[in-house]
Amino acid sequence: MKLKNLLNLLFLATLWGPSFLFIKIAVVEIPPITLAALRIGVAAILINIYLFITGNRLPWNFKFWRDVAFVGLFAHTIPFILINWGQQYIDSALASILNAITPLSTIGLAAIFVKEDKMTFNKLAGSMIGLLGLLILISPNFSLSFEASFLGLLAVSIGASAYGVALVYARLNLTSVKSIQAPSGQLLITSLYMIPLALVVDGVPSISNISMEVIWSILGLASMGTAVAFVIYYKLLESAGPTFVSLVTYLMPIYGVVLGFVFLNEIITGEAIAGGIIILLGVMVVNKTIDPSRVSDWFRLRIRATKISRAKQIARSNR
Repeated sequence: MKLKNLLNLLFLATLWGPSFLFIKIAVVEIPPITLAALRIGVAAILINIYLFITGNRLPWNFKFWRDVAFVGLFAHTIPFILINWGQQYIDSALASILNAITPLSTIGLAAIFVKEDKMTFNKLAGSMIGLLGLLILISPNFSLSFEASFLGLLAVSIGASAYGVALVYARLNLTSVKSIQAPSGQLLITSLYMIPLALVVDGVPSISNISMEVIWSILGLASMGTAVAFVIYYKLLESAGPTFVSLVTYLMPIYGVVLGFVFLNEIITGEAIAGGIIILLGVMVVNKTIDPSRVSDWFRLRIRATKISRAKQIARSNR
């Protein structure tokens, strides 16, 4: 089961990783709120068609719709709007760091509310290792002076924290229904208020001016990055818990590096490789795939080997 959880988490990161590329393409022609509404609306149509074809039906009781409406608010509406808006005023590197609030807030909330997901040394150590890997991975993007505003920082922080609320609430209230029912209801009811909100704020989009590149990006976001992703999300949430699922935010920047290399001819730096490896180590520690003490031993051995290598180089240069 641990290996299956790890593979599902990697699959979820694979589905969500390209989302940043799709958003970057689509947001040039479509305002952020309208883009979020289209993404959720198209995903709701696709997943509910699949629900109907497979003979499943949505529960018709107040508790189910109350729960999916609450999760949709914190998993889609709040983070999509706040993070998109906030990134207009802060550097992307800083936004990546703030996005790490998701697993950290989830650990705290899960420890309080979810009996099966209490705080353990593995979870805390793995999350810290993952955060270290994230910092190393994005370190080439650091500048000596961050471009940031207080409202931008606050918006991204609240948006990232909202994911943690959604994870914990969904684990407590929605894992008892079929993994296809929860995301189907969640996307359907969220689209009912996101679409009117987009029309009020952004107005009616001019469909004739939307390029095919943007249309394909929206379809990619809606199908793989939302409809399929949230089915995997709920399966993983039931078997592994919210803390483990939240670690997907550490894995997603790795895909950003890979996609930048493939499509934008960007260079994969040593920091990116080291950061990616450390992030994976952190995820495996939380999943109990490896013992955290072995990770610390590995780091100590690497530091010792580096010191010995430098000492030899100095000795050679002094001869």
